[in-house]
Amino acid sequence: MTGVHRARTGDARAAEADAPAADRPVAAVPAGRPGAVGAADGDRPPGQADGDRPPGQADGSTGAPRAALLSAARDELWKAVDARDEPSASRGVFGLLDSGLAAEDVLLEVIAPVQRKVGAEWAAGRITVAQEHAATAIHERVIAALAHRSAPRTGPSGVTVTVACVEGEWHALPARILAETLRLRGHAVDYLGAQVPTAHLIAHLRRTAPDVAALSSSLPTRLPTAHAAITAVRATGVPVLAGGAAFAPDGRYARLLGADAWAADAREAADVLSRGLPRPGPDAARPAAEDLPHLDDQEYTVVSRGKRRLVRHTLAGLERRLPAMLSYSETQRERTAEDLAHIVDFLAAALYTDDTTLFTGFLDWTGGILEARGVPARVLLPGLDLLRQELRDFPRTLDLLTQGADTLRGRDPRPTIPGPGTAP
Repeated sequence: MTGVHRARTGDARAAEADAPAADRPVAAVPAGRPGAVGAADGDRPPGQADGDRPPGQADGSTGAPRAALLSAARDELWKAVDARDEPSASRGVFGLLDSGLAAEDVLLEVIAPVQRKVGAEWAAGRITVAQEHAATAIHERVIAALAHRSAPRTGPSGVTVTVACVEGEWHALPARILAETLRLRGHAVDYLGAQVPTAHLIAHLRRTAPDVAALSSSLPTRLPTAHAAITAVRATGVPVLAGGAAFAPDGRYARLLGADAWAADAREAADVLSRGLPRPGPDAARPAAEDLPHLDDQEYTVVSRGKRRLVRHTLAGLERRLPAMLSYSETQRERTAEDLAHIVDFLAAALYTDDTTLFTGFLDWTGGILEARGVPARVLLPGLDLLRQELRDFPRTLDLLTQGADTLRGRDPRPTIPGPGTAP
């Protein structure tokens, strides 16, 4: 594991792009989908907000081709956030609205792709975590300003939706983009933001009685918590629309954990709501564990509850195997422990879902992050070997660790630059 901490220089939020991405760099998964350009102001239907045009039309003021307009807008926004120039970023976004670009398109086709680029640049080691934080913060404030500028002029005509990040999920930008997209589509949105404890969420739903709860999660390590939230929300009679990188690109974890629907992006989420979601039936109150019979073997419980012990023992074993670690600074030692903790977290999530690819995909992506910084992916192998020794009596866990090690050994030894979509 020596040298792993050198990869942990920031939190790649490539996923903070669209509706239901990472405070730890090993979990950044991008999102974001294309949309459409609107008409000139004079063609706006009654009640439609400024900048929110019907899809499929070219920019009314310049006649510029759609692709060229969007490409130039993304380039300019990237330059602004890369330079930490918030005024220029804001002027550029408002200029797009003034030129006839729909607010939804600005969100999903300009801001979201640039946020993905922020994450990709971090993954490649070309920007620091401080730069990544600054760019994300600029996007958050620009979206807030855009929301006020583009608020629909008429009251909501759609369903009432509560949008929240599951407990422990601090990446609120995907959920925020979803909330603003749904508002633009005429839905009444109650946006609760990041890290909403499940008990507080349920109390809020009982008071407000929305038609739908949209739950966002970016990290697969939050899936057990997301499962508890989905089950608790459905038990109140409110259907759940799940989204975010945690639920996998095809939504398989959303289905596994009992969500009523899943959406890959904000536009798909709006389409799902337009079709309607039925209220959950009486069986929604059953225990969450009934959905996952493989949890009867208790391996997930052993690994998740034993995380601190596993990290402590593995770190001690590494120090015995790798004498160079004895010269680590306290900061280096803490970062190595954090890396081990993250490996254990993903191991537990893979046990919870009974999906080997969740763990092997995480290790493969982490290997790419390491190699982009000149650190061989194989530095992870000693830690996995020590974890195998600690957990040798647990067949599913042992198989996951073995397959994870095989994945790292099978990587192309040539350094690679991770890009969007490479995390699990």
